[in-house]
Amino acid sequence: MKAILLEKTGKPEVLKYRDIPEPEPGPGEVRVRLEYIGVNYAEILSRKGLYGWRPKGRAYVPGMEGAGVIEKVGDEVEPDLVGKPVIVGTQYGCYAEKVVVPVSQALPAIEGFTMQENAAFVVNYLTAWVALFDLAKMEPHEVLLVTAAAGGVGTAAVQLGAANGNKVIGLAGSDHKLELIKKLGAQRAINYRTQNYGEIIRQEEGGVDVVLEMVGGDIFKTNVKLTRPFGRLTVMGFASFNLKKWNPFSWYKTWRDMPRVDIATMSHRAIGIFSAHLGYLLKNPERILSTYMKLRDFVLQHKIHPVVGKIFPLEQVAEAHRWIESRQSTGKILLKV
Repeated sequence: MKAILLEKTGKPEVLKYRDIPEPEPGPGEVRVRLEYIGVNYAEILSRKGLYGWRPKGRAYVPGMEGAGVIEKVGDEVEPDLVGKPVIVGTQYGCYAEKVVVPVSQALPAIEGFTMQENAAFVVNYLTAWVALFDLAKMEPHEVLLVTAAAGGVGTAAVQLGAANGNKVIGLAGSDHKLELIKKLGAQRAINYRTQNYGEIIRQEEGGVDVVLEMVGGDIFKTNVKLTRPFGRLTVMGFASFNLKKWNPFSWYKTWRDMPRVDIATMSHRAIGIFSAHLGYLLKNPERILSTYMKLRDFVLQHKIHPVVGKIFPLEQVAEAHRWIESRQSTGKILLKV
């Protein structure tokens, strides 16, 4: 079968389109024939050798999510699952025509979604849901600030917050993304590169109650100051992360810009700061499934659909990575098998 193999770290062109053996499902596993694959920034970091949650050694097939149809099951799996459309969430292996995963990581596809929308769903929306509702315990009356609001997780958070009844403020780094953010339900969209968004929010709202933080650096520091007493800030990404192993000057900048606070700051401001990585929840399939089902029901109730930004053929995965790194992308970037 065809797959993308990462044999060494580096620029996008290190991702190679190869023929590899077709995987066979073992006990408790299923093989999924993928139709679309979600591309995540974590996979870009992994390609660069900068991501901790990646398989040890080389070579391997990257890719954390996709959507397709179960075509074969292993022992201890119900045979009637063959032919069922599913969403796959895993640590790696999805940049391929087929992937084998434990049956618990093949979640039921959402009825009424296209296969593209299913492939764009699980990582972004679970991330936003866990950040806003499981960790921050967001209430409908609260003001929500979403950074990187035009990206995959950002668009999900804007939609979820708007549907929940929150006043949503979205940040983006270019003007062409602002209309999308407002179209998804944000009452306010601000270009943080050209406007003093902190001062704007202080004047208009006096601060915010919940922050979904995915940028880091000065943006994170400003957002801590914007968080009102008893507010919560959840760190779920670090888009300003730009460590280059060959450039020692980047080491200091990366260290300087890492989101960090101390207990004294939190206690004096009476705020909570959280962080999470969904990958570590794979060891708790019951928790993942229950969270996924609550999210699915909410999305169906409020008629929310993922934003698919651009689709590349699987063999053009390097171009997909470049597009995301260009900061021009909006919504979810997909690969088509």
